Amino acid sequence: MDTSLKSHNTPEKAKEEIKPWIRRTGRFGYMSKGIVYGLVGLLTLMAALGVGGKTTGTSGLFQSMARMPFGEVLLWIISVGIFGYILWSFIKAINNPHNVGTISRIAYAIAGIIYTGLAINAIQIASHAGSGGGDTNKTISAMLLAQPFGRYLVGILGIIVIGYGLKELYEGFTEKFMSKFHLSDMDPHEKKVARNSGKVGLMARGVVLGIIGYFFVQTALTADPSQAKGLDAALLKIAQQPFGQWLLAMVALGFILYGIYQIARGRYQKMNFGK
Repeated sequence: MDTSLKSHNTPEKAKEEIKPWIRRTGRFGYMSKGIVYGLVGLLTLMAALGVGGKTTGTSGLFQSMARMPFGEVLLWIISVGIFGYILWSFIKAINNPHNVGTISRIAYAIAGIIYTGLAINAIQIASHAGSGGGDTNKTISAMLLAQPFGRYLVGILGIIVIGYGLKELYEGFTEKFMSKFHLSDMDPHEKKVARNSGKVGLMARGVVLGIIGYFFVQTALTADPSQAKGLDAALLKIAQQPFGQWLLAMVALGFILYGIYQIARGRYQKMNFGK
């Protein structure tokens, strides 16, 4: 066996080839994602309690932010951070630093594509280049439906989203997500916050992802891109159920906690690249 080739492909060599700024950018991306989810959860909770707010997705959130003092500046900062998360998502999909399976790598790539649309949406609203009213899920569905075997591609995408939602439910329930943290760098209070916020937050997000995946499957069955709905429609679907306002409030709290969990990941996430 050629030992020189073996040593060339070691994880240590991979670390040396990746610049430290990538890890810092990825951490900023996690924190930006956390801020977005936290704000969506806050607006949804206010709507569920009848004290203002609304069940909105990210586009509605960005439009609300743009009307706030210094809101457009904050949108630019968040969009830059989201691009950091996108970069790290594609690194995880291509380079597989965490040694996950093929389905997880596909999910990372899909997340990168979806969050690219989200970041562009934020930039359009911040720069007044568009209304930002487009639905990324509908755009993806229309693009896939136009391809050969498009309905199958949309159906597969829906199944992957549902599967990823179930994965997050499982990780939240079992607390396996704690293995992603540098626990030795965290004090007892930080560990408790990460554990509690991650447990509830992942389970809430898993439920919503399952609903969004169901919408994609419906799109595949009907070949109608309008059936592909995003976060706002998933929240509305929850609100329409028996005791919907209570369920919506629980999901909203889950999103707020998921945002806190993402911010904790930005600080203490294990990232195999950089120093």
